[in-house]
Amino acid sequence: MARIPKRPVHGILLLDKPRGLSSNEALQACRRVFRAAKGGHTGSLDPMATGMLPLCFGEATKIAGLLLGSCKAYEAECLLGVTTNTDDAEGEATVMRPVPDLDDEALREALQQFVGHIEQVPPAHSALKRDGVRMYERARRGETVEIQPRGVDVHAIDWLGRDGPRLRFRVTCGSGTYIRSLARDLGEKLGCGAHLTALRRQWVDPFHEPVMVTLDALQALSGRFNQLDRLLLPVDAGLAELPAACLDEAQSVALQHGQPVQPASELAPGRCRAYAADGRLLALAEVRGDRRLHVVRGFHLPTPAASANP
Repeated sequence: MARIPKRPVHGILLLDKPRGLSSNEALQACRRVFRAAKGGHTGSLDPMATGMLPLCFGEATKIAGLLLGSCKAYEAECLLGVTTNTDDAEGEATVMRPVPDLDDEALREALQQFVGHIEQVPPAHSALKRDGVRMYERARRGETVEIQPRGVDVHAIDWLGRDGPRLRFRVTCGSGTYIRSLARDLGEKLGCGAHLTALRRQWVDPFHEPVMVTLDALQALSGRFNQLDRLLLPVDAGLAELPAACLDEAQSVALQHGQPVQPASELAPGRCRAYAADGRLLALAEVRGDRRLHVVRGFHLPTPAASANP
């Protein structure tokens, strides 16, 4: 069979990941729809989870690592009284214990004890690697591997309510936080055990008010590339919280050749977006002690006229 040709697609897609797909399976499904030559995701969502999964295509893959470390918000549900081997509903029940008679205020207080910089043990069934092997692969083989706790940042936990032993809450946290582990540890603190039963990622910094696209909606547009491309955010949408530096033609040429340049307006030290005179995003740059812009990561994007959709 003839290979389907790929296209040079550049931009960020805010996918509303469906339940049941791994992040990589969701990425590959979207790449097929867009026929994108290059793509990557910005941090795994478990197959059970739904919600925002930013996908980076083309030149946007150069900032995927920045989005990987971004702040995130989740809406979660856990079931008290049952512990599973995966810390979520995908696993097998291992221990069942009676649920103590706790009022909502006691549950709120228990959740607040996990806010801040905390030590957390990742789930045994996770995508973390040990000696190059995923932890879930070792767990499926029956291997027992000691997992060391690591520091994570939980910025806020908001109580959303309960239905008997099922609790709902919202978590705003930093990179590397496992909501499964949070549910497990809450259950242990309450003395009855718990596991995660539902999880939805609401936003990823800097996309706080996202317009997400479902996989079904994308697949309905298969072959209509003009319409599909309009669903992509520009590469610089992922850098929206950084200040911008607009360069003239000479500065643009110099920066593209890796030479530091002096911006027209003074910027505070730190990272910024550097734009060419024609409006193209040239680079993720950094203002250093010499007050000049230095390239951190360069971009090779088409000019606005060349990339415009008819």
